[in-house]
Amino acid sequence: MSVEPTETPKIALVLSGGGARAAYQVGVLRAIAHMLPKDARNPFKIICGTSAGAFNAIGVAMAAKQFRNGICRLDYLWKNLTPDKIYRTDFMSVSSHIWHWILSILLGGFGKHNPRSLLDNAPLRVLLEKNFDLAGLETAIESGSLHALAVTVSGLTSGQSVTFFQGQTTLAGWNRVHRLGVPNKIVIDTIMASSAIPFVFPAVHLNREYFCDGSIRQTAPISPALHLGADKVLVVGVSRQIRSNPERIKSTGYPSMAQVIGHLLNSVFLDGMAADLERLERVNRTVQLIPQQTKDETNFMLHQVDVQVIHPSRDLDEVASRHVHRFPPMIRFLLRGLGGLRRRGSVLASYLLFDKHYTRELIRLGYDDTMKQKDDILRFLNHAEPSPATHAQSQAVAAEMD
Repeated sequence: MSVEPTETPKIALVLSGGGARAAYQVGVLRAIAHMLPKDARNPFKIICGTSAGAFNAIGVAMAAKQFRNGICRLDYLWKNLTPDKIYRTDFMSVSSHIWHWILSILLGGFGKHNPRSLLDNAPLRVLLEKNFDLAGLETAIESGSLHALAVTVSGLTSGQSVTFFQGQTTLAGWNRVHRLGVPNKIVIDTIMASSAIPFVFPAVHLNREYFCDGSIRQTAPISPALHLGADKVLVVGVSRQIRSNPERIKSTGYPSMAQVIGHLLNSVFLDGMAADLERLERVNRTVQLIPQQTKDETNFMLHQVDVQVIHPSRDLDEVASRHVHRFPPMIRFLLRGLGGLRRRGSVLASYLLFDKHYTRELIRLGYDDTMKQKDDILRFLNHAEPSPATHAQSQAVAAEMD
């Protein structure tokens, strides 16, 4: 049975998690919006977001018909952020959460209600409800402007990485080891769950279980885009490209609690994407070695996936270290106790510093990094390959990467 080739390759946008670091992604999107015609539609038919990347993914999805205007709204949001728009920073709220933890430990967990998180992110829900009308997603999908929007969460009971997606009715879910793709309407709770950093923000109950940050146990961040039929994938990371031989600095003192937490956050938010990109590169090299005649004779389903990656050119924790004094007093007090205001503890700060001075610097960095790749980006977005991949081929690559 022959499969009709797609007329135009579907380009997917994959936005990883990273808390306040996700402001960098907005700079990248702003640069792309400036590269394209003013009235251009969203070039990304498939949009996948995780954690804070899910917040940006919603913003991009809402800009299906007027890409530049939509990105400008997202840009405005990030450029005017303050921590109290994401989580409560007042004395009563922060101190009550701290004392709740202390009493719970002293009572051995026999209190009536055990603490759920260190911070209360109720303001984030208000921000989302005020700025995103998710009813517009259905219109974008029905008009063909959007093929699919996917948000990944992590189940605390099942231990599975679950990707909820809303898209064309022809799309089917998938089931892999510890990973599921489930067709489901994207709602505010989906975004809240995907951005619920363990211990920092509370988990959210969806359907049958509680879910937390989607970056947890997300071993294949690119795979959902392929399952949903992507022919090309643009990945926007939130950390510098990992060097093969990183500098090993001699340690003179025991690492602070903030440094340890920052290390854990980096392993959650960054390592999965790096490993998945490496795996995709291996698949591409393998496909290259197989003669075309063999592919034709065996109805070979795998194909090369064109991937473009944009990484920050600077360490974002270094940028954050210059802005830690901008944290509200109670948060600064809390971070100082954890060692989060020191240079080596600034990784934690880089995830929590939802301050406009910090986010604006990240947006500028993302914009500049992307404009330096203008020719490559435009070629990636506009060039149609001679034999674009079929949806079935994309699913075959996803299965192979699994």
